[in-house]
Amino acid sequence: MWNNWQLAALLIGLALPVSAASSPAKKNNGIVDVPSNHSVDETVERIRNILQSKGITLFAVIDHSGEAEKVGLKMPPTKLLVFGSPKAGTPLMLAVPSIAIDLPLKILVWEDAKGKVWVSYNSPEYLAERHDLPQDLLQNIAVVGMLAAKAAE
Repeated sequence: MWNNWQLAALLIGLALPVSAASSPAKKNNGIVDVPSNHSVDETVERIRNILQSKGITLFAVIDHSGEAEKVGLKMPPTKLLVFGSPKAGTPLMLAVPSIAIDLPLKILVWEDAKGKVWVSYNSPEYLAERHDLPQDLLQNIAVVGMLAAKAAE
């Protein structure tokens, strides 16, 4: 049986994406929002194909809306893709171990309350500043912007 703390954590966790679904994220928080010309599922499939063609591992696709449905809650389509490459990520973690909390990289594909689909990700510059990452290693995570743009076009 669920205790009150577990239930509260679950409900808060599920409610956060719903409250954020009315518009793209606020500026200056490190999140980049790119409008997609495709549905959530089509955008996710495009990202899968790009990752595969680049030899980048897709570790997981988390279907937040599907999981919400399993517990009787509704939210717009929302999927998180977790991906990366040890060849790119390991030098980052060796240089600045704290960046491991933000790796592997993630892209969120979500639909807002108006039915518009967005591709969101943490800006590489934001991550570099957050972890004081040496500039010469920024290129190792810059791929996320290209992926989002290509998938959304």
